[in-house]
Amino acid sequence: MGTKMLKLEDRLWIYSPSTDRTIQLSGHMLRQSVMGSDLSYEDMMEDRKLTDMYNSKVVGEENIDGRKVWVLELIAKVDNATYHSRKEWIDQERFIPLKEELFAKSGQMLKRTVMSDVKKIEGRWYPTKMNYKDVLKDGEGTDFIVDKIEFNVEIPEHIFTKASLKK
Repeated sequence: MGTKMLKLEDRLWIYSPSTDRTIQLSGHMLRQSVMGSDLSYEDMMEDRKLTDMYNSKVVGEENIDGRKVWVLELIAKVDNATYHSRKEWIDQERFIPLKEELFAKSGQMLKRTVMSDVKKIEGRWYPTKMNYKDVLKDGEGTDFIVDKIEFNVEIPEHIFTKASLKK
């Protein structure tokens, strides 16, 4: 059994089986890399709707791997957004993102995500491979690969407790 994470409101709890300890990450610690990857804990924590955090507009159309996409520009409308702006490439037929770039207030790109290996699962399109790239770091980025996913599964309430992390 590996490391487990639990998000409760704005707090992130991490259980490590090697130390048998549960620790809370908050504040600046959330900007740290998740296990050496190009993804931060803060990236994983964000659960607000983009429409609540950003004003958006379509700024163009392009093709990605033969698919027509809309290019969207999103500018933060709340002070506590992790990124000042975002650029999204949305598949016009399947309505899913195929690429995303995240920017600081200065306009400097910080991260890029490329979604691929799109499959229809339980009636919805879903990218099963995502490459997260912190452009300020060397390397090819971090691949997040979905081998299996289920939607709308009933999960018992007790799973979302700190005590369940050690089980």
